[in-house]
Amino acid sequence: VQLVESGGGLAQPGGSLRLSCAASGFTFSRYAMGWFRQAPGKEREFVAVISWGGSWTYYADSVKGRFTISRDNAGNTLYLQMNKLKPEDTALYYCAKKRSPLDTDNYYRLTEYDYWGQGTQITVSA
Repeated sequence: VQLVESGGGLAQPGGSLRLSCAASGFTFSRYAMGWFRQAPGKEREFVAVISWGGSWTYYADSVKGRFTISRDNAGNTLYLQMNKLKPEDTALYYCAKKRSPLDTDNYYRLTEYDYWGQGTQITVSA
């Protein structure tokens, strides 16, 4: 299993970025996928999750209405569109594969995910 994030970088407050996560080594279309982030000195936290088919999504309150998670099962890629970025969005962002197929239970728990990408840095600053 391999998860490779891309699309990170520097953005101004109010700006936008789109993250991608290229997945391989498993049947991508059978697993829910999540995005998490970790700011310096803080614990890794849930950002967003999407079901295996893409019909169901859920977001942390801190990003709801600004971020959109989506997936392309034909291309084995997960996305996170981030709009109206704030300085507090600055963090290392990770994509993660849900441990069990066809399952979205306890989507906010880190232990529910068994594979993680290496992370991509997002810095929001003027």
